Amino acid sequence: MKMGGVRKFVYLVLLISLCGILAKGEIPGNTQRLINEANQNGPYLGLVIPNLFELNPLLQHPSYTPTNLTIDFAGRRFRFGTVAEEKVILVMTGLAMINAGITTQLLLSLFNVKGVVHYGIAGNANPSLHIGDVAIPQYWSHSALWNWQRYGNGPENELPLEGSGDYTREIGHIKIAEYSTKVSDNLLNNSWYQPEEIFPVDGVPEERQHVFWVPVDTQYFDLSKQLEGVQLENCLNATECLSYYPKVVRVSRGTSASIYLDNAAYRSFIYDKFQVSPVEMESAAIALVCHQQRVPFIIFRALSDLAGGGSAESNEADAFTPLAATNSVVVVVEFIKRLGGVKAVEFA
Repeated sequence: MKMGGVRKFVYLVLLISLCGILAKGEIPGNTQRLINEANQNGPYLGLVIPNLFELNPLLQHPSYTPTNLTIDFAGRRFRFGTVAEEKVILVMTGLAMINAGITTQLLLSLFNVKGVVHYGIAGNANPSLHIGDVAIPQYWSHSALWNWQRYGNGPENELPLEGSGDYTREIGHIKIAEYSTKVSDNLLNNSWYQPEEIFPVDGVPEERQHVFWVPVDTQYFDLSKQLEGVQLENCLNATECLSYYPKVVRVSRGTSASIYLDNAAYRSFIYDKFQVSPVEMESAAIALVCHQQRVPFIIFRALSDLAGGGSAESNEADAFTPLAATNSVVVVVEFIKRLGGVKAVEFA
């Protein structure tokens, strides 16, 4: 084979090899080099953010200082910087549970992360809270993993695969017939809430565990008590203001589902059933990933609407989203300031 043919052959082999590497989803060499360099400067606090309208207020906040490093990988952009002198990685997830879970796992798998802070807006199911308030739940659940029972069966009937441990009746159900407007029965019958199957990093691979209520990190939650007096914004602009000042409130529970909730009946049901405050679409996925990876985390959600309930404040997500997003950032920055010299903590 002539030299020119050898070069072409070698080039073809290298090209095929490169295509094979990229096809397998492996990290390109230059990206891996940037990740290695970034990790040498860690550990970082990971800030996981649902959407641009929640990310932008932090990017514009005076406490945030970006570095020259940004890493794009797998459709996500990882921004490096500091908030109140704390090294941080910012990443936007996109809408709903799958995006949030994928992004959080990428963050924890790629980078030297000592803890995760998630923030954003949420609907509010708690009648004692108001638009603009920032809720800090101690526990999170995913409330859209259901076993939908066949018509004719009831609470006394075992669910399919319940005997093998796949499903349970312990958490409870919603009887859809109770929400019918014309008849006393409904072919949709009952939906039973299910815990998630999890596989913790310190567990045995392929041996499942179950969890419904996922706790945030104990030390982070204790520290968040210091935020209860933080002053929040109450005005949309120079002429439009709420009639009260929003507040920061630690609450018992929040819940997530890949469902936008704007329905008064379900809002009332889920509050009465589970005593949840924020209802939204990402937090439980982030909680479940961090819980399984044993990474400390906490979640802040500012209330932008009443999830279909209420009166004068009702169904105003379009109007109050900027205010809620701003208040969530205010609280996150104040939390990071207080985190200050706290070192990486052991998962509680």
